[in-house]
Amino acid sequence: MSNVQRTWTINGKQTKLRFPPGRRLLDILRDDLGLTGSKESCGEGECGACTVLVNKEPVVSCILPAGQLVNGTDILTIEGIEKKRIGRVIQQAFLECGAVQCGFCIPGMVVAAYALLIKNPKPSVRAIREALAGNLCRCTGYTKIIQAVKLAATRMPQRK
Repeated sequence: MSNVQRTWTINGKQTKLRFPPGRRLLDILRDDLGLTGSKESCGEGECGACTVLVNKEPVVSCILPAGQLVNGTDILTIEGIEKKRIGRVIQQAFLECGAVQCGFCIPGMVVAAYALLIKNPKPSVRAIREALAGNLCRCTGYTKIIQAVKLAATRMPQRK
């Protein structure tokens, strides 16, 4: 199968790539672009450690064939989120609440929290649980992670 060429916006920067269409998005991000914040854990789309935003929607990049993404696709990784004010607010809340233990799941958790707070800056605990449902953490009981997202919500910048 021949390579495809795509131009995507990755973390705000237009990027032209050539790759086999069945190659996973996670491999392109980590191996080709050096964006190693998204983690590979299960490789089956079950744990959420590799979550990124594709056109503002959270997706697990470990099972997404990159050839399915058309030219103009917007991809936001943890590296891009940490450069945004809201992303920094979320990360600070995770630190303050002690929501990080081993840290492996945290990039996916932060990406999922970011996606939620962009759409719903004042989420209920139920909404937070639902937004994080695709992200597994083997170290915590999720309590501190949920507290961190609630804290970040109280600090969300006002939109005009």
